[in-house]
Amino acid sequence: MTTPATMQAAVLVAPGRFELRQVPVPTLAPNEVLIKVSRCGLCGTDIHIYQGHYSADKLPLIPGHEFSGWVVETGSDVDDVEIGTAVTADINVGCGRCFYCRKNEILNCRTMAQIGIHVNGGLAEYVKVPVSHLVRIPPRTPIEMGALVEPVSCIVRAVKKSRLRLGESVLILGAGPIGNLHLQLARAVGAAPIIVSEPNPGRAAWASRSGADVVVSDPEQLQAAVMEATGGRGADLVIESVGLPALYEQAFDLVRPGGRVLAFGLADQEAQARYHPFKVVLGEIGLQGSVAGMGDDMHEAMTLVAHDRVRLEEFAQVVYPLADISRAMEAFVSDKSINKVQIAVA
Repeated sequence: MTTPATMQAAVLVAPGRFELRQVPVPTLAPNEVLIKVSRCGLCGTDIHIYQGHYSADKLPLIPGHEFSGWVVETGSDVDDVEIGTAVTADINVGCGRCFYCRKNEILNCRTMAQIGIHVNGGLAEYVKVPVSHLVRIPPRTPIEMGALVEPVSCIVRAVKKSRLRLGESVLILGAGPIGNLHLQLARAVGAAPIIVSEPNPGRAAWASRSGADVVVSDPEQLQAAVMEATGGRGADLVIESVGLPALYEQAFDLVRPGGRVLAFGLADQEAQARYHPFKVVLGEIGLQGSVAGMGDDMHEAMTLVAHDRVRLEEFAQVVYPLADISRAMEAFVSDKSINKVQIAVA
């Protein structure tokens, strides 16, 4: 197969404005591979980018960091990847040498760039990635499921960061796509009971189908429901998966003394939330941030997906062609009955 000189790409030229353009196919460095994109998912981070709240200084940009496809070209130093291999990729590219890269804390590397967030990504016919960042998709795993490995990897890392253990109670604030994945992996770890707070009826029902033990749709009843489910203590772990300061503040009222709060929802850069140091110190309450999967998190997520440890069918039901990217993004932003959007590129 001969790679063309140009490709179709969805270019975000300004906040709220995509243009479908014919642009040059990426040129490979010796250690890179070119992927022909099959599917690319949209997520909450893409909404932040689209609305100009994140990575606005990188525009114009081809977004898209949840992608899968097939290797169609390799750099001159790559000799262990066959053309046609189905892959997804770890999007977090650091220097590979610094203190943070050595500890797999790549987001703190000074030169870190995320594919589809800081540099051009998967909302195009082709995307290039370092060969070291490839994650192979097993033959029996559908290609569209490969595009969901990146969000699953984010939750894999969050489980590790939160130190969630068998039999611990979990409260998840927000049951959108990310909240649903938190729920599914909490079940996989053996957490119990799992309580979900979600006012949206469709997403609350989705949480019930995914195995939540308690689903609370009325915020006024949440405190009572949490206390009833946890013997009056509060949850061992509270996960904020929305990114609202009010929910971050509420998390500290619903975690038990000695418990932990996992900060996962991405708030606006200038947003602030208040907590009571007296209560945190005397209660020995922990706070842990987590945001993205990287390194082994991606490979472990691929293993979970390949062996059906997460139910992803409802994440791949709404699909738009690349030519309809503007309509797809507006639907994803405004229609809360849509749990997830994927873009069919090839």
